[in-house]
Amino acid sequence: MYIVSGPRPLPNGRNHMFGREDEEGYPPGYVRFMQRFGEGTYRGWMNVQLPDREVLQPFAEYGLWEHDDDSPITEPQIAECIAIGTTVDGDFLAVHPQTAQLLWLPRHAEHIQAILLQVQEQNDEGLYAAVLDEIYRQVYGSSQELAVYYEPWTGTRSHLFLRLPPGEDRPSLPELAGRCQASFPPDLSVENEYTCSLFYRELGGYVRFNYAYLQEVAVFYEQDAGQAFAVIEAWLLSNGCERIA
Repeated sequence: MYIVSGPRPLPNGRNHMFGREDEEGYPPGYVRFMQRFGEGTYRGWMNVQLPDREVLQPFAEYGLWEHDDDSPITEPQIAECIAIGTTVDGDFLAVHPQTAQLLWLPRHAEHIQAILLQVQEQNDEGLYAAVLDEIYRQVYGSSQELAVYYEPWTGTRSHLFLRLPPGEDRPSLPELAGRCQASFPPDLSVENEYTCSLFYRELGGYVRFNYAYLQEVAVFYEQDAGQAFAVIEAWLLSNGCERIA
């Protein structure tokens, strides 16, 4: 698993919040993953977060999901759930301690789903990553084919947004991404029809080419990577990009 920037392990005050009994109540590998890497985003999809016992309490009164005899929990039991993750689309991943269930609370569907894990033993680093991949398969019915990476929330991340104006003498955004990859071979690249992200350890971040918007380029970097950032920025500006004020 590629780590985008230096992990931010939990400070001692929070590291001891997980006792042995607590660890058994969470998905396999979750506690150790949090202790080693801290909060962050997995594969650009799942925000891995500290347990939150309060965020779902109001949802017990919203009537967002249908409940019948096949529902894993009742509507009042939503208030007892502990959220441990959210997707970029607003879905919740939670545990319900009283029934020892791992639950998926979708934003755009009517039924809460119980997740039954079938994850084989892995090393400490890979165990919770494998759990998240299994959750993805169960929820979406397919596997993620792109690279496995984790982006810790360091609190020291900076960014710059640029645009590539259209013009006959300018490259397209995919062409610019290809040129960047050739000029600065990345440590990891993730590309699909909507976006291309080139990851660099020297940046502690990545350069993202937003194919969906045709013109947007963004650079995400750690504050102590100023020299590497300056080189990338100068190259992008020299290849037709403009800063977005």
